[in-house]
Amino acid sequence: MQTLDRIGQWPVDNASAAVVDGGRGVAHFGDQERVYPLASVTKLLCAYAALVAVEEGAIELDQPAGPPGATVRHLLAHTSGLAFGEHKVQAEPGAKRIYSSAGFEVLADFVETETGIGFADYVAEAVFAPLGMVNSALVGSAGHGGQASTADLARFAAELLRPTLISAQTHTEATSVQFPGLAGLLPGYGPQRPNDWGLGFEIRDGKSPHWTGSGNSSATYGHFGQSGTFLWVDPAVDAACVVLTDRAFGDWAKPLWPALSDGVVAELRARR
Repeated sequence: MQTLDRIGQWPVDNASAAVVDGGRGVAHFGDQERVYPLASVTKLLCAYAALVAVEEGAIELDQPAGPPGATVRHLLAHTSGLAFGEHKVQAEPGAKRIYSSAGFEVLADFVETETGIGFADYVAEAVFAPLGMVNSALVGSAGHGGQASTADLARFAAELLRPTLISAQTHTEATSVQFPGLAGLLPGYGPQRPNDWGLGFEIRDGKSPHWTGSGNSSATYGHFGQSGTFLWVDPAVDAACVVLTDRAFGDWAKPLWPALSDGVVAELRARR
């Protein structure tokens, strides 16, 4: 895929990328086995582990968890009312979309309590092992403490395109808007009205500006990380894109990431 070659001109020391084209194969750029810190892309992996716990019956989406009145669903959808980085309540559950790494830490503790398995071990057993993600680990907070290689995240992206660890119904719910209409702040991009999220997955909808491309469909879902990482899945082109870099997200990324995504989508559409 020629678009990926553009990454070689980015102002980063190291970068790796993969495009997973449905059942048609994978295009690569860079060292696929190099391990990068994921920052908030970690949330996708931890959310998926929580969804596996739901499938197994260990927890329920509408089970009370976190602040009074909040549930597992609230924690996954950033509507528990917890602050960004503190275990401090700033709003009633369901009232506001407050992006919260602390909420994922609370969720991890809850899953650990309900399953009797350390959360890092649970993620490894529920997600990494069955998908063959041999270079992945949760080494810190469930909100931002993961690490993985591009090859591993490509395997995870393939799972998102063709779910095997969770049911089609759970996958659809996870990638559909939860608590519609809520405004919120998208880190790095400012206020969004609405600021739509699924269960751990940010949903593009009509957000502008955004880290994905203008050519990405409104159904695109995924996450980006402050460590200079992103993963999106676009059902409209039946494909996913993973990019990992070693430069923190900033103004350098804001024009380059959407341009890359637009190029990827254009190449994918040309193949159809």
